[in-house]
Amino acid sequence: MSAGRTGARQGPRIDMLLEALPYIRQFAGSTIVIKYGGAAMAEEELREAFATDVVLLKYVGLNPVIVHGGGPEITEYMRRLGLEVEFVQGLRVSDEQTVEVAKMVLIGKLNKDIVLRLNRHGQPAVGLCGDDGSLFDIEKRQVTAQTGEELDLGFVGSIRHVDVDVLNHIAEDYIPVVASVGADAGGHSYNVNADEAAGAVAAALGAEKVLFLTDVEGWLERSDDPSTLISETRVADVRRAIAQNDVGGGMLPKLEACATAVEAGVRSAHIVDGREPHSLLLELFTDAGIGTKVVAG
Repeated sequence: MSAGRTGARQGPRIDMLLEALPYIRQFAGSTIVIKYGGAAMAEEELREAFATDVVLLKYVGLNPVIVHGGGPEITEYMRRLGLEVEFVQGLRVSDEQTVEVAKMVLIGKLNKDIVLRLNRHGQPAVGLCGDDGSLFDIEKRQVTAQTGEELDLGFVGSIRHVDVDVLNHIAEDYIPVVASVGADAGGHSYNVNADEAAGAVAAALGAEKVLFLTDVEGWLERSDDPSTLISETRVADVRRAIAQNDVGGGMLPKLEACATAVEAGVRSAHIVDGREPHSLLLELFTDAGIGTKVVAG
């Protein structure tokens, strides 16, 4: 009887492995860019699950590249310092003090925490930011309100160019971990939205996929109703929704980054619920997936 019960438990496990096999074979040697942030960075269980997922991807022959934010921790440190926290269209309004706090939190703390965790799970990682190897060429981001008025968000940057040479060298033997800050040609530092940075990195690398970990199930037709999850959509539909102002809050930069990456040749972009343990593996290696997939057409 004991052997029978063991066999019953093993059946579903074997089925899951067999389901994953064709995806592992298909993606072997491919670059997968992962935007890491939100709850997946905040809870210990999810941090561990993320690290084991990424290490597994490397072991089975994929080339993961992590681009991370750290919005909640930046906000926490800003409030400790008595600095005002303000967002416009999902972007953090950033004066010089805000950028300094962002650099300290992203580069000095979170980036190294991620690197150490990946190292501990068996794959060496290297931490970078947009300044390293002139990875990001930054310009001041222009933002337009729905009224047509130009908004000044301070030192919020857009990426004009990604120099992938440093990433390609590192990715041969290590897992690159990139913090989403950078500087312009004059050496002025800018806060860069991590979703935009991940999309730009994926496009420049010619990645197979880019995945955005977030704190919702994916793109919802109605933001308060998880049953309205859009499991797959086209870039044209995303662009139409953005133009019609049907996308709000933190979902806007994610969908913009998805569309930009796919338009640049990335095969697909995925918005995935980072609150779900092992969500990366579920999205990459199962038939159903768990989030929103954006494709060209």
